[in-house]
Amino acid sequence: MTTTYKSLALRGIGAGAIAGVASALVQLLVTEIPIRAALAVEEAREPAGEGHSHGGEEELVSRGAQVVGGMLGVIIVGIAVGLVFATAYALSKRWFVDRTPFSRSFTFGAAVFGAVALLPWIKYPANPPAVGDPETVNYRTALYLGVVVAGLVVVWGASWLAEQLKAQSQPIRVTAVLLAVVAAVAVVLVAFPAPPDTIPADMPVTVLWQFRLSSLAQLATLYVGLGVVFGLLIDPAARKTKVSEKTAIA
Repeated sequence: MTTTYKSLALRGIGAGAIAGVASALVQLLVTEIPIRAALAVEEAREPAGEGHSHGGEEELVSRGAQVVGGMLGVIIVGIAVGLVFATAYALSKRWFVDRTPFSRSFTFGAAVFGAVALLPWIKYPANPPAVGDPETVNYRTALYLGVVVAGLVVVWGASWLAEQLKAQSQPIRVTAVLLAVVAAVAVVLVAFPAPPDTIPADMPVTVLWQFRLSSLAQLATLYVGLGVVFGLLIDPAARKTKVSEKTAIA
């Protein structure tokens, strides 16, 4: 064992904070643009004189405060995800032992992105404000979380299959795992029902897809960025420990 769990956890928290800040910046500089455009559409639906009051009630929190609060929330989520990421990495170090720590971390981050962001996005792409019936929010949330759980199961199954096929040549192992993943993803996409909400006619298509793509980019920054930063933090530590172990043995 090249590093302790405490060391991995601290690096996970640090990597999560860095990835969270980067994701928050994407939210501010990219995602916020279609959000404001969608809010303008929503405001245009309000009766004259009510503005953005949602039924005549005063807006309790300004848009600026919402943006700052949202960015802080993304950073906090990044820190929490970083700790979970480090824990999962520590538990899964027996897989892909022939790779460097950075390569394992990057692959792990990409796999998590695929499971908890890309797969749900394909089935239930994110919608901006002014889209979605408030009455179906719980149902939509349950569907989304269901796809996330299914995606994590697919990642775990792919890792397990790769471990079982480690005696095979790399082309056979990679092909088998890819085919299994494609088949599992197809089952998930077919098994889950279609999104329950329709897109309002007054929502511009450009705003809709700008929000969807920017939301996906924000998640990619968080999860893939976490894998990259964590890998950069853990790889030098692993090499340093290995050198120390060799010196001690000599």
